[in-house]
Amino acid sequence: MGDRKLHTDREYEAQLADVREHLLLMSAHVEQMIGDSIRALADRNVELAHATITVDHQVNSLEMETDELCMLILAKRQPLASDLRFITLSLKMVTDLERIGDEAVNICERAIDLAESPEVPVFEDLHQMAQIAQTMVHDAIDAFIARDVAKANQVIDRDDEVDRLYERSFKRALEMMRNEPAAIQSGIHIQSVAKWLERMADHSTNLAEQVIFLVKGKDVRHVGKLDDDAAANEREPRARRSRKGSIPPLG
Repeated sequence: MGDRKLHTDREYEAQLADVREHLLLMSAHVEQMIGDSIRALADRNVELAHATITVDHQVNSLEMETDELCMLILAKRQPLASDLRFITLSLKMVTDLERIGDEAVNICERAIDLAESPEVPVFEDLHQMAQIAQTMVHDAIDAFIARDVAKANQVIDRDDEVDRLYERSFKRALEMMRNEPAAIQSGIHIQSVAKWLERMADHSTNLAEQVIFLVKGKDVRHVGKLDDDAAANEREPRARRSRKGSIPPLG
């Protein structure tokens, strides 16, 4: 866990604490939205869906307030080192939190549209994806506030489980549509909801990656892809390399 010294300037410390409180409040709202959105879909609860959409307005307001707070600190305090990383990453994190809220709204809007339609089977995989996404958001923000790299890495690892559940639910929906032509519409809805949940986990992973950058100053985004690209370059045929190296100089 990374330690952080408090500032002797109480007003400055209060401003930083205000940013942390906004992040905690946003994450709490978003966590609740994830659970309520999938519950509204499964229970065909239009009232809960509308209430969850209303919470999104609060999330949007908190995003704008946090942006304003961070810009004020940058302009007036000109923070350095870890404080500068904290403020700039807070600006990024509220964007990811807001987008998770947007995905929950997508599920709620689908729940409202389907309330009067034939019941759509909500696979257990979708419930599991929602539960994991909730814990990922919670733990990512906890890790950010506590500067806990170990917890951030645990959040990143959990994304693999969501991806596995997404692939399984997608295949189950596809199989259902093949076997029951009347269920094609339901299958499409299931696949859409699964994709929105998978994106929530991706945004939560972004949050955790930013924790690692905050504490260690190390950018771990796209590391897997960069490693794959490097490995591909290493597999380049020797013959091609030797031809490149055997061209005689001109003249």
